[in-house]
Amino acid sequence: MRTEVLGVGFDSVTMSEALDAAEKLMERPGADYIVTPNPEIVMACREDPEVKRAVEGASLVLPDGIGVIYGAKILGTPLKAKVPGADFAENLMARMAGKGRSVYLLGAKPGVAELAGEKLSAKYPGLRIAGTADGYFKDDGPVIEAINAARPDLLLVCLGAPKQEKWMAANRDKLTVPLMAGLGGSLDVYAGAVKRAPEVWQKLELEWLYRLIKQPSRLGRMMKLPKFLLCVIGERLKGR
Repeated sequence: MRTEVLGVGFDSVTMSEALDAAEKLMERPGADYIVTPNPEIVMACREDPEVKRAVEGASLVLPDGIGVIYGAKILGTPLKAKVPGADFAENLMARMAGKGRSVYLLGAKPGVAELAGEKLSAKYPGLRIAGTADGYFKDDGPVIEAINAARPDLLLVCLGAPKQEKWMAANRDKLTVPLMAGLGGSLDVYAGAVKRAPEVWQKLELEWLYRLIKQPSRLGRMMKLPKFLLCVIGERLKGR
């Protein structure tokens, strides 16, 4: 049973448990997908039923962001751990490398996915890059055809939220890939185009603040966090 935070059900798992679950999903037939909601996506689920259905349809819902962890704790239903999407996918690809498995990288600006693929294959010998495509496509058909022809074990869908969640839900029956994961701007991180916060900021759970300082344009998006926390407190006061 999933742990609900403002109507969005999360799987309460550690990083290791999430990786084990993902590997099992990769071995079964059908196109399963993983989502990694942060407070912004939780709020989007409250505002857009299509986003909520897409998130609910995922085989694994991982809490990405300390805000979700705090929210669950305030509601009296704590989650085991924060499982950041970028870290989760990288750890999964490290495991895949040992088994010679393949990944297809979809999203970001032209050239970014290719560079990310080069860096990932160099970092994890044994990991096969089945193919890449940028996120600037208008027609799903050719992209789906290319992915199916490449037959990857894992498809990273980095189109930004909530577009990527809707895309995975809408196209899962058209894809032959066993597992997909929606990962926002992770390809930019893997390619080195965007740098993660220094480790000390990550340990203090202040990565969001570091990103805001580096990208002030994110302020509008960040305003979803206080709104999210106010909604959580309101639910707690109601006794829900």
